Amino acid sequence: MPTDTPTHASDDHPHLTGMALLDEPAYNRGTAFTEAQRTALGLDGLLPPMVESLDQQVNRAYKAFRRKDDNLERHIYLRQLQDTNETLFYRLLLDHVEEMAPVVYTPTVGQACEQFSEIYRRPRGLFIPYPQRDKIAQMLRNRPHRDMAVSVVTDGERILGLGDQGVGGMSIPIGKLSLYTLIGGIPPEKTLPIVLDVGTNNEERLRDPEYLGWHHERIEDSAYYDFVDQFVQAVKKEFPETLLLQWEDFATKHARPLLERYQDQLLTFNDDIQGTAAVVLSCVLAGMTVAGKKLGEQDIIFLGAGSAATGVAGYLLAAMQDNGLSEKEARSRIFFVDINGVLHTGRTDLSDEQQAFAQPAERVASWPKTIRGHTGLADVISQSNPGVLIGLSTVAGAFTEDIVRALARKTERPLIFPLSNPTSRAEAKAEDLVRWTDGRALVATGSPFAPVEHEGRKVTIAQCNNVLIFPAVGLGLRASRARRVTDAMLIAAGRELARHSPALRDPTAALLPPLGELRDIAREVAFAVGREAQRAGVAPEVGSEDEFRVQIAVSQWAPSYPAAT
Repeated sequence: MPTDTPTHASDDHPHLTGMALLDEPAYNRGTAFTEAQRTALGLDGLLPPMVESLDQQVNRAYKAFRRKDDNLERHIYLRQLQDTNETLFYRLLLDHVEEMAPVVYTPTVGQACEQFSEIYRRPRGLFIPYPQRDKIAQMLRNRPHRDMAVSVVTDGERILGLGDQGVGGMSIPIGKLSLYTLIGGIPPEKTLPIVLDVGTNNEERLRDPEYLGWHHERIEDSAYYDFVDQFVQAVKKEFPETLLLQWEDFATKHARPLLERYQDQLLTFNDDIQGTAAVVLSCVLAGMTVAGKKLGEQDIIFLGAGSAATGVAGYLLAAMQDNGLSEKEARSRIFFVDINGVLHTGRTDLSDEQQAFAQPAERVASWPKTIRGHTGLADVISQSNPGVLIGLSTVAGAFTEDIVRALARKTERPLIFPLSNPTSRAEAKAEDLVRWTDGRALVATGSPFAPVEHEGRKVTIAQCNNVLIFPAVGLGLRASRARRVTDAMLIAAGRELARHSPALRDPTAALLPPLGELRDIAREVAFAVGREAQRAGVAPEVGSEDEFRVQIAVSQWAPSYPAAT
């Protein structure tokens, strides 16, 4: 059973004293070191004489945070604090999670990726560049801590809705792992962000002499897959079977092939495909309950047909079949629209996963074709029985007033989810969706939006963010000692999260729980994930349900200084 209570630095790392200890964020306590500890650890004279409590440190750090002029400066401040004292960093976030999560992660992390080379201060994680592909094993051994529980890896090609950011994509794994710790309770020293630097096709980065990545166009085809395979094989040799490797922000052309190649070799999943699918499933299930509908009674329309969208559709398809529909009936309820119109079997430009959700060409042959000779989003709405509209297109403003009003005429409580990140790429603004539907829409967004005032009431907007899923999944995998991740485990996570929807108690409330409740809810979601892992035979049985819940609780690290010894 994992034991994650932080240990005293002098016990866990007796060789760390003096400035070496103060420079180690996993064990540094700063001004909270007692007088006895300062003497024993060679810290006398290196710190101001005042001995502070963690609460006092948090209060001082929060004042410094509030003095920053904008969210990027606040992001930089928090990253510097993380690189100085991780316990203080996480306690500060925990005390102000609603305010700070959007600064640590979306939407501010998008700016941090774009300006990574400008704001870079101190190394965190591993940078694995293609020219050094023969040294991957050595680079993995250079990690700052031996025992790793979760690693998030990206190649920086499809960062949020911002495209190719190259090595700047490192901000995404750093941010994701911060949330694994904050919400899932994965000990910070057991997390490892990694960027695979295979070059960039971002001309602005390539022309920038300050760009910190490999100044080269992206490698492709067999060279790319061979490099990733070298990395995976090195991971398999260097780390135990219980290391969770999460794939993050890979381009559509690579995301699913990599997942399918390695999902049976490692404890691994793709958050953009499976994590997104689980949280959107949760949102749809909760929304259907509030709307008084059953999943499968109305059509679901996607704008955007990338790996995230097809992943969501796959989980919705499974849920509809669980509700009694045949696979054929369920597929007939799902429509995709991309830049070339509705996906149908007569198109020759579709990937395998897109083809799986293409409608029969004869079904849509007579439908209007008002977008450059194609059947567009408005046409699909007019010809179908839609109840759910999901945007994963990164096309800002794509959900126009005419489209939204047309949807609202089809159903009393439309579910409308503009999920593209960051905020600048959202398909619609939350306040417009509420206004255009006369307050009837059930809205969830990818980036955070402020509550919307409508006819004297405040409408809280759910942020359909993967943070509601992946940290809890990580906790469940760690506590259960799972060896593989299955889609059924992610679907179980989505179903459990849906049961915690505030809208089930108050139809005017958000479809998803607030960030401040997520640490508690994470334990329930982790329980569902772990139990499904045990049912599937990919995790050992751990006794009774009560015993497993205890194991989950003790696996969830909390930011505090252990008592002085």
